[in-house]
Amino acid sequence: MFILLSIFMTLPVLLLASSEAPNAMAFAESSAICLGVGVIGVLLTRRHAQELKPRFMFVLTVSSWFILALLSCLPFYLSDLDVTLADAVFESTSGITTTGATVLSGLDEMDRDLLLWRSILQWIGGIGIIGMFVAVLPFLRVGGMRLFATESSEWTDKALPRMKTLSRGLLIVYLAFSIIAVTVYWLSGMSLFDAFNHGLTSIATGGFSTSDLSMGKFDSNLILLEATAFMMIGSLPFFLFVREMYGQHGVLFRDQQVRLFFTILLVVPALLTAYRWTISGGDLDLIDGYVATLFNVTSIVTTTGYASDDYSAWGPLAFVVFFFLMFVGGCSGSTAGGMKIFRFQLSLLVLREQLMRLLHPRAVLTRNYNGRAVSDEIIASMIAYTFIFLLCLLVITTALAAMQLDFITSLSSALTVLTNVGPGLGAIVGPAGNFGPLPEAAKWILSVGMLMGRLEILSVVIVLSPAFWRG
Repeated sequence: MFILLSIFMTLPVLLLASSEAPNAMAFAESSAICLGVGVIGVLLTRRHAQELKPRFMFVLTVSSWFILALLSCLPFYLSDLDVTLADAVFESTSGITTTGATVLSGLDEMDRDLLLWRSILQWIGGIGIIGMFVAVLPFLRVGGMRLFATESSEWTDKALPRMKTLSRGLLIVYLAFSIIAVTVYWLSGMSLFDAFNHGLTSIATGGFSTSDLSMGKFDSNLILLEATAFMMIGSLPFFLFVREMYGQHGVLFRDQQVRLFFTILLVVPALLTAYRWTISGGDLDLIDGYVATLFNVTSIVTTTGYASDDYSAWGPLAFVVFFFLMFVGGCSGSTAGGMKIFRFQLSLLVLREQLMRLLHPRAVLTRNYNGRAVSDEIIASMIAYTFIFLLCLLVITTALAAMQLDFITSLSSALTVLTNVGPGLGAIVGPAGNFGPLPEAAKWILSVGMLMGRLEILSVVIVLSPAFWRG
């Protein structure tokens, strides 16, 4: 993994002319460090291969993401940006976890090699997240893909190793959508550089942009609608795209979480547009208003974090709606973060079951999701995740408030990093601001929060528990 990272670190210099890569030496030094660490690791362990048991897989998964976030900060820290280590780690962590929160400003004048590295980081993080959710976390009995593990392994050609076929299919689909996104943006009027950066970060649902205005820089309804479509694609289960590619047509839209996902994105923007039109006294242009609302709602629900407007200034109802949308997230098996659609659906199943038991105590009730029985173990895992999520939200919010940050900044910062959304709410960390003004300690805490949110929290908590190391 470190050797691959070192190769990716050379791309910003290779893809840009030397005049547009003023930090070439910083990237060369960073690549050399990563390559050295990787080679040493290979040489020390090549004769000690052994089966990776679940305990080792937990350590490998958690430690690799934390170390990759630290190594990825080297180009920022060694460049001419003049940032602190906390800022560099925050930016790289936000990139590799596809969160999209940033401490940097003046993006329009920033060196292009650094802007490109931010986008490449999010693209790497996106494919890494898909692989982790489909292959690693179900094996560790963590995360939402446990519900879909059987589905993701039944479609493959029995003559081929299942995971090899699935991995190849996921990479093909991810690359194809990335190329399509870059091409469409370019044909719609973006420069090739902007199109490349936004194409990578749209499919990865990352949200890093090349401008402080984010997508508001382009002032085009067409580009906003295209970005909306690509954010939606990045938030859908990629293993279902692979099943479609291998001939199982229609499986994508038969999935319950996909249907609810699109329902939310159809209903909420329409209602918010009507609300904005009402409070404006009828002065809001309905087409422009709906496109902007659809784009920003999709950006938050998919945890991408793009912005075309300061939606926190759209009125108190919009402020509240966007706050709760930050919890939702995309579908399991996608690049999106958040609590995921399926957890809300399972919660409704449990609520319905409890209500029916109150009415009919002796009734025999079945609990099905996507046509499959949902075990008590899955429900217990969901409840445990929800509890630990809310507990982490409480702890991080309290820690930030102890640093004299106001309630909205503290709460929305904690929420946005745990759900990997990107921008928070309020004047400081909202869509019109960034995380740069926060104290150094706050940035370290939020960096850890981003990694915990990306790793479904429970996997990090398990590794940190004393019982894990006593076993």
